[in-house]
Amino acid sequence: MTDGRTPDAEAWSKIDTTVPHSARIWNYWMGGKDNYEVDRIAGDAYRETAPNIETMARASRQYLIRTVTFVAGELGIRQFLDIGTGLPTYDNTHQVAQRIAPQSRIVYVDNDPLVLRHAQALLTSTPEGVTDYIDANLRDPEAILEQAGKILDFDKPVALMLMGILGHIQDYEEAKSIVRRLQAALCPGSYFVHYDSTDTDAALREAQQGYDDTGAVPYVLRSPAQVSAFYEGLELLEPGIVSCPLWRPEPGVSAEPTDVFGGVALKRG
Repeated sequence: MTDGRTPDAEAWSKIDTTVPHSARIWNYWMGGKDNYEVDRIAGDAYRETAPNIETMARASRQYLIRTVTFVAGELGIRQFLDIGTGLPTYDNTHQVAQRIAPQSRIVYVDNDPLVLRHAQALLTSTPEGVTDYIDANLRDPEAILEQAGKILDFDKPVALMLMGILGHIQDYEEAKSIVRRLQAALCPGSYFVHYDSTDTDAALREAQQGYDDTGAVPYVLRSPAQVSAFYEGLELLEPGIVSCPLWRPEPGVSAEPTDVFGGVALKRG
């Protein structure tokens, strides 16, 4: 971290290990170790109903790598606002962007104390760039923008990243309103990078309901049409909003669609 903050006992004490947590379960599905028994039990139950979930988890990470590589490389973006980053894993946004451009500035946003603890320990920057972490809630975009504005220059292009997070905003109109407010803060030449799981598979819908019933923070599976509304007013880049494995797959890779959709869009004005 750039400001010398260290994880505090208060943040650690807020971690609830009695209820499964989506970031920790996602970590478990991706082969990570930052999870608890309650997460592994919930993750196994989910996978029994929807065996495709691990494929989706890995596909979403590969999609993040490809989109950040594209935005930092071909598009030349040097500022990233990654909201709802989840637990650090391999090839996080700052690592991908700063490999391409060491001077890149990345701000991560999350409000989970376990994520905060790991982010502060692991999300370190190149000497030329900046990697920082904001403890804030997606439901308070004004606070996010105010804090991020201390690190990012919103008068210059920024890549706004909402990766697998909008499903946690249960009210669809609220989710769209949050996206609009965040996009409104971006200057022309900025990009919106996004994905979310969709309701396109019955087994996934059943598994998600079972997960929601555990008392964990629910996640709403939306239709691809609903997901597309998050991009209104922006210019979609090819191939548009698609199943993530189909978004500019690596040459020679046989891409198979799965139930997570996303895209990259330009803000022109």
